Amino acid sequence: MTETTIIEIGGAKLEVDLRHARRIDNIRIGDKVKILTKDYSGHKVSPGVVIGFEPFLELPTIVVAYVEDTWQSAKIKFCHFNKASKDIELVVAADEFDIDRERIFAAFDREVAQKRREIEQIEEHRAYFEQHFKLYWSRVAPPSPVSANT
Repeated sequence: MTETTIIEIGGAKLEVDLRHARRIDNIRIGDKVKILTKDYSGHKVSPGVVIGFEPFLELPTIVVAYVEDTWQSAKIKFCHFNKASKDIELVVAADEFDIDRERIFAAFDREVAQKRREIEQIEEHRAYFEQHFKLYWSRVAPPSPVSANT
């Protein structure tokens, strides 16, 4: 098995040793990427989108929004990827990532419905407090003056 390949760059044919070749990707805002993160059970690959670049002199950073999709929820997370990043890898998505749009929207809708129920419960507690605890703030009638003749 050969470890070399021939490529053409600007009309010149070159033989490249694949054992030492490096892949260089051009990344732009809006590009689809894959994020490899370490979690409690090993590593997980998540789909993401490049949303920005932070051109720091010491540590240029790629900002990526990615979907952390589990069986019970879907969350949007943010990754700031640079040479100091640990337990994270980033590659341009060369193929389509299977994202179930409807399932993720359903997860967001469930979370919205849950938060609305929490808001309604807090509003009910507030109304109950206002109704049943209002006596604590009612003004107490000042004591009547005591006459000296009594």
